[in-house]
Amino acid sequence: MKKNYILIALLSAFNIALAQIPAGYYDSATGTGYALKTQLKEIIDNNNDGLSTEYQSIELSYGDLYDTYELSDVDIYYDHSGPIPTNNKPILDMYSEIPSGADSYEYIYGSSQQDDGTLGTSEGQRFNREHTIPNSVFNGSFPERSDAHFVIPADKYINGQRNTTPYGETNSPTKTFTNGTKIGPSRNADYTSGYVGNVFEPIDEFKGDIARIFFYFVTRYEDNLTSYDAFDMFDGSTNQALDQTFLNTLYQWHIQDPVSQREIDRNNAIFTQHNNRNPYIDNPSFVLEVWQNLLSTTNFNTGQVNVTIYPNPVTKNVITVASNKNLDVAIYNVLGQNILSTKTTPTLNKINLESLNAGVYIIKLKSNTGTITKKLIKK
Repeated sequence: MKKNYILIALLSAFNIALAQIPAGYYDSATGTGYALKTQLKEIIDNNNDGLSTEYQSIELSYGDLYDTYELSDVDIYYDHSGPIPTNNKPILDMYSEIPSGADSYEYIYGSSQQDDGTLGTSEGQRFNREHTIPNSVFNGSFPERSDAHFVIPADKYINGQRNTTPYGETNSPTKTFTNGTKIGPSRNADYTSGYVGNVFEPIDEFKGDIARIFFYFVTRYEDNLTSYDAFDMFDGSTNQALDQTFLNTLYQWHIQDPVSQREIDRNNAIFTQHNNRNPYIDNPSFVLEVWQNLLSTTNFNTGQVNVTIYPNPVTKNVITVASNKNLDVAIYNVLGQNILSTKTTPTLNKINLESLNAGVYIIKLKSNTGTITKKLIKK
């Protein structure tokens, strides 16, 4: 079903007026790399860090989450038009929402559909609170347990089926839910290379949302990360925080699914309750600025063409130029000489660079809608 853009615009205007980014909120975020991540942590944590503009986050009770969701996670974006009655608010569940049509089932806040300890043996029976970073990782401690930035409303059955499964991509799902969310062995290729266990894959519409949730969590709880129990998506450090495979995957999702108005509205709404924000929604470029030395992908969009080049820098002899279009590819050296020309398609997208010496090159990509050039490094 088409999104109700008029209603979204009206609600967005209300939310922005209510809880836009405060003046000076990110003034202290001046660093790069992990220093920037720590600066962002100081902005959004619950400590008085002596900032000129200081907002200390507020700890909610676990029960407060349902009240917060009625502000932050109401589905006005896909299935509904007109004013939403206060006693009939439908939840926006990323695990069951079908963006292109009517949902298979729908939950209403404040109804008997809220988890009461019963049912949840199949989809559409109960909804509850899903810890995208599993509750067991931080041993149920607060304020993590009730942080609405990463604890989301979700179908109880799907929540239980996911359990502690990390997020990722699968080509051979063992279970597929009604909106296309999947569980299965990791496809372990391209940017997902390095993990072979089962993964939980949300639909494309919400992959960026999940990515920015993780970037928020490892920033907000930077000081606590080394005390957490092992989790495949984390590397056990306070700096990088995310395992390289999952960092690459989440960054890919972050690029392919940019910040939506729904995320902006959610961030604003949670700020009114938590008194802190997700900086990676407010400023998506923070992701690259923090983890820039670890990301081996180049992602961009030109017209209707989405392109990802990886790895870049090139560490072996083959790169992938993944795109939704056919491309003419030309590689030039620093003297401007064309030293390699080829073509790629959405399915035939590997380029052998064995003939190239280590160095800096320019890669030129041409589609039927335009041309773009990017820097390419071979180590």
